[in-house]
Amino acid sequence: MVSPVAPSSGALTPLGLPGVRLLPGFWGSQPTQTIIDHCYTWMERVGWIGNFAGEPRRGREFSDSEVYKLMEAMAWAGDPRIEELTRVVAAAQEADGYLNTKWPGARYTDLEWGHELYCYGHLIQAGIARKRTHGEDELWDVVRRAADHVCATFMEGTEVCGHPEIEMALVELYRETGAERYLEMARRFVERRGLPALADIEFGRAYYQDDLPVRRAEVFRGHAVRALYLACGVVDLAVETGDKELLETVERQWERTVARRTYLTGGMGSRHSGEAFGDDYELPPDRAYNETCAGVASVMLAHRLLLATGDPRYADLAERTLYNVVAAGPALDGKSFFYANPLQVRVPGEKVEGVSPRAEGGLRAPWREVSCCPTNLARTFASLPAYLATADERGIHVQHITPSVIGHDGLRVRVSTGYPWSGSVTLTVEEAPADPRRITVRVPGWAGGGRHEWERSWQQGEEVRLDIPMSPRWVRADPRVDAVRGCVAVERGPLVYCAESPGDAPLLSQIEVSTATPPVERGPSLEVAARHVVAEDDGWPYGEARTEQGEPMVLWLVPYHRWGNRGPATMRVWLPEAR
Repeated sequence: MVSPVAPSSGALTPLGLPGVRLLPGFWGSQPTQTIIDHCYTWMERVGWIGNFAGEPRRGREFSDSEVYKLMEAMAWAGDPRIEELTRVVAAAQEADGYLNTKWPGARYTDLEWGHELYCYGHLIQAGIARKRTHGEDELWDVVRRAADHVCATFMEGTEVCGHPEIEMALVELYRETGAERYLEMARRFVERRGLPALADIEFGRAYYQDDLPVRRAEVFRGHAVRALYLACGVVDLAVETGDKELLETVERQWERTVARRTYLTGGMGSRHSGEAFGDDYELPPDRAYNETCAGVASVMLAHRLLLATGDPRYADLAERTLYNVVAAGPALDGKSFFYANPLQVRVPGEKVEGVSPRAEGGLRAPWREVSCCPTNLARTFASLPAYLATADERGIHVQHITPSVIGHDGLRVRVSTGYPWSGSVTLTVEEAPADPRRITVRVPGWAGGGRHEWERSWQQGEEVRLDIPMSPRWVRADPRVDAVRGCVAVERGPLVYCAESPGDAPLLSQIEVSTATPPVERGPSLEVAARHVVAEDDGWPYGEARTEQGEPMVLWLVPYHRWGNRGPATMRVWLPEAR
């Protein structure tokens, strides 16, 4: 199976890259190769590739993992430069399989922060991608030696990594090889966590999910990327061991997290401190962290849960997150990136030409001291076709509507659509077997949910159509999300919209909107009725408010994923509602 995830069982089967070919459209036109090229250039410039060649070490303790994520993207994309990178990486591997450019003289002396096992996880995923697209080669040899080193070193211990990642990689390696030791190593890493297995730290053990055993936790908490990567590994483990209780544990954690700790965009992680989930309903728009990598991890988890259970609600969240977090990560040209994705920016960010020292800020940067997000986007876009459609014994399931050609078991269907700008979808049968097959299209939850299904013996050229309503809609938050009480947001189709105020445009803090009339569509943008609200300045901001209502105005809204492409700007998704 040419796919990042290839479970041995489950309600649905991934089709993989050969089964889905993207056509020009929202996802088919993403600048994937540009992002790969950009990451390669920058990692050469900042020395992270040179670390493997014995040059003076540069970058953070986890920078090896960024090279591995780039290699994974190259494998999925068929970029031949992976062979050169493999030779550089292989030369740094030690005789017993150990491979890390930061800690060779002090192996595993800082499992809380060292990221050695985390880096192995990304190395293994790169090797699996290469084997599934190309076959066994030098990278596969490097991966097997590293994985066997991990098993020999940690099988009988009590340790885990401070940053979960290797768990899902080991399960996927078991799926590829059938070697039970990799599955057992993953199981032990999962079951040890929370006993506890790591030292206490400033953020507390919940930061790296070591405060409670996995089976006792009721919600995702701590560092958002760590929590989501761990959950991915737990789902993989549950599927391969047939542990229904463990799978239900993650489903329960996911359900509460989505209901109480997830932003309208699908973003996860409301606290800058610890890049972490907050408490239930703690979802401030301006302090939202919503790391791009957490968006990628959320999609990875939702996809695994979809395959395991067949429940379309997981694809619903994946769609929301893809269009409003993952798609927002890169600039339109694929050469600068967001790390954090807040829902409100009060002060325009400063343009950065080189390496930004900050994860935050209101503008995308070409590179950062911590640049985990560009490489994560590269591997996600390169493997995205594998996430878009699934199959069962009766036919094809279109999970994410986008222009594409989908094929499985003798049935090949072309999907023609302008989605997400248009809700019109046409499916044309290009090839079909003689016996009946079913074609299923997931209807997003915001459009009523459910599925459209057609099952019969198909003829070449036969078409079926559906039209998904795409009218803009006002959205209000649960009143327990106290940070946005009295505010509204606008969605259209799978897209969340925002007000963007570049340059000297009126301050968004002085605007409120009227919901008496629906938003008006103006191409990809929307316009809503609004007015200025100006408070009198008397030197003290408390007491009885004295405000003046300005003239009515039209406020333009843009898709959230497009904001920040016109230079420094303020922005907000949740808008005060006029009363």
